[in-house]
Amino acid sequence: MFFEYFIQKLRKQHKIVSTTRKYEQVNGIRKFGSISPIIIGNHGGKNKVDKLLASLKRSKLLTEKIEKNKPDLLISFCSPEASRVAFGLGIPHISFSDSPHAKAVMKLSLPYVTKLLTPWVIPKKDFQEFGINSRDIIQYRAIDAGVIIKNYKKSKQKKLRTQKVILIRPEESEAAYIDKKSKTAKIIKKIVKKFPDEKKIVVTRYKDQSDEIRRDFGKNINILSKPVSGRELLSNVDCFVGSGGTMTAEAGLLGIPTISIWHARTPRCFFSNPLKPIRSSRQHGQCGLPGFIQSSTIPELSISTPFRIDGSTIDFPCGSFRFLRVLATIL
Repeated sequence: MFFEYFIQKLRKQHKIVSTTRKYEQVNGIRKFGSISPIIIGNHGGKNKVDKLLASLKRSKLLTEKIEKNKPDLLISFCSPEASRVAFGLGIPHISFSDSPHAKAVMKLSLPYVTKLLTPWVIPKKDFQEFGINSRDIIQYRAIDAGVIIKNYKKSKQKKLRTQKVILIRPEESEAAYIDKKSKTAKIIKKIVKKFPDEKKIVVTRYKDQSDEIRRDFGKNINILSKPVSGRELLSNVDCFVGSGGTMTAEAGLLGIPTISIWHARTPRCFFSNPLKPIRSSRQHGQCGLPGFIQSSTIPELSISTPFRIDGSTIDFPCGSFRFLRVLATIL
């Protein structure tokens, strides 16, 4: 969805060939966009051997496809396979990334890219350790999730309801940077116990996540296991609890009280005034979610208050913040 905005602009004057891999989290959302990428290769899952074999196979398939089309430029979101193929075929490669914590991907892609584009709130030094020169890193004053919600069409007026909705997004459990000791089940258990009257929805990423949550919580939780439209899903949510990922940033930028739970191996803990406007989150140190003030009293948990690019915060109703604070306390 991030590239859809650019493809719409570029295709007016250029021939665009877009590709993706067979991956549940990507292929299912194609129906919500306007592009139909060619599927080349597949995701290797969580097993290291399977990841390596899938990457090698996809590199071969991409080589054949790219050699056939002979593009003048390749653009990717730090794809290791695209980086290697573009370098090998001598094709300039512009890459985007807001995820320096994804160290395996960074090590396999950044040494080969021509230019890296990243949000201004992420220091260049976070990427330099992976073999890219600072002069090849271009920072832009925007947040990637902001590009996605820019494409969202205004939804219809919200339906009147009395029951609050808590939306929960588990971690990317198959990513190499994730700590395998997930705390998601423990957090959901507390939410179910402390908020019996609220509607709890869990948007799972994989079948095993769905099966585990369904087994542990039954009818106490509503599960959405298939990819859904972020715009439609977030339009009627009172609080969002996300384990990283783009949807967490989208929720915050849309003005939804948001709690971010960091499952990477390096815990991050910040405390700041959620109503204080700031020009850059870097005034409070490097944030796990670029562009957000993060407040926390316990490791690996942060309450994210989004601010606009002009530095002003997005004001939430007092009731929303009270609800958010209570939820954060029990987590």
